[in-house]
Amino acid sequence: MRAAPPPLAGGAPGPDALRPLLDTVLDALRTGAEERGGPLPAGGPDTVAHRLRDALGEALPHHGTDPHEALRTLVRTLAAGAADPAHPLCAAHLHTPPLALAAAADLAASALNPSMDSWDQAPAASALEAQVTAALAAEIHPRADHPDALVTTGGTESNQLALLLARERHGPALRTVVGANAHHSFHRAAWLLGLPEPVTVPTPRGTIDPAALHQALTTLTGPVVVAATAGTTDEGLIDPLPALADTCDAHHADLHVDAAYGGPLLFSRTHRHLLDGLDRARTVTVDLHKLGWQPAAAGLLAVRDTADLTALGHTADYLNADDDTDAGLPDLLGRSLRTTRRPDVLKTAVTLRALGRTGLGALVDACMDRAQDLADLVEKRPGLDLRARPTLTTVLFRPTDATDATVAAIRRTLLTEGRAVLGRAHADGRLWLKATLLNPHATPGDLAQLITLVEGSTHR
Repeated sequence: MRAAPPPLAGGAPGPDALRPLLDTVLDALRTGAEERGGPLPAGGPDTVAHRLRDALGEALPHHGTDPHEALRTLVRTLAAGAADPAHPLCAAHLHTPPLALAAAADLAASALNPSMDSWDQAPAASALEAQVTAALAAEIHPRADHPDALVTTGGTESNQLALLLARERHGPALRTVVGANAHHSFHRAAWLLGLPEPVTVPTPRGTIDPAALHQALTTLTGPVVVAATAGTTDEGLIDPLPALADTCDAHHADLHVDAAYGGPLLFSRTHRHLLDGLDRARTVTVDLHKLGWQPAAAGLLAVRDTADLTALGHTADYLNADDDTDAGLPDLLGRSLRTTRRPDVLKTAVTLRALGRTGLGALVDACMDRAQDLADLVEKRPGLDLRARPTLTTVLFRPTDATDATVAAIRRTLLTEGRAVLGRAHADGRLWLKATLLNPHATPGDLAQLITLVEGSTHR
């Protein structure tokens, strides 16, 4: 007699099947974090890979073990070998610690498993996505008559879509202008879309100079889209959006703003003024898996006019037949270049409902405050140099008179020992240690410990 198939996550029996498995997962997460004991595992890549191989054993065994053993072993091993963004000394990248409620919502999305490519696979999820994206689009483009937003996997996909929409408006002669501070995805997107390599405007002070942009646009003929940044990856800087919008208007160029990092400042009453001019962009990238504390992926591309999305329209008869669409079934294929895609909007909707604009704004403000605290600590230490006061939540610093090789070695030492996770960035012709503070639970004491670890590594 054949064994009964494993239980499913969905349907009425699904929760009962999930509950004991979740207990196993949660216990394994806790045990793994306790084994790790810090922001990442000690020992470096070879040690971590060896531990993983020992735990995994045969990756494709002939006979399995059982669900609880598999979950317990691999989740525990993964947690023990993780770089944990929830640890206050894990502060290298735009890699956020997700909110527990958002992770719980993501579990529900996985259990229900709607596929967001046709209404008959995602009736409620498609309606939820339409309502939430409309609200977020209106937040980004409050003065627009018909704003809209698409859910994406993040800034790279959003930026690529923005260039695609611009190409479809203007044709293959479209030129792209970016700052030297721009995200690498623009260069890759131009390559993928068959567009000329973007024209790069130097940014010696970290942001685009409107005069330099004017000069670049003066030399170009034909249609142009300018990509500005609100929250650069290396320094967390914001381009002068109002002045750049004026320059684009004067040259009849489209403006796209990559606000993957800085976009959620819109939720903060204290700091939203830093995004003045954002609504003048034709398209805007925002990531809520950065300063939105969502599990990846939670990206958005907002457009000022929903008509710009017409170019994404596509028909597959088994998903959006014309007669079904005429009968009122929503057409979802024009909402993404992907076909099968997760209902990533659920975790965002749950977060917005639970916290509201003020709750999210308070988290933004807390991380902005921590960045100022870290900058204060660096300025008070005679053996450390601060690159500049932070604009967002990124702080660049380095030991005074250290060589770039020493700075790089300090970072790798802390990584290998599992003591702290710091990033690296080039600015002013030098290499800097980069702290990207996205943990609203981090304390000034945690930041002081981070400084102490850097100083201790400097003097070895």
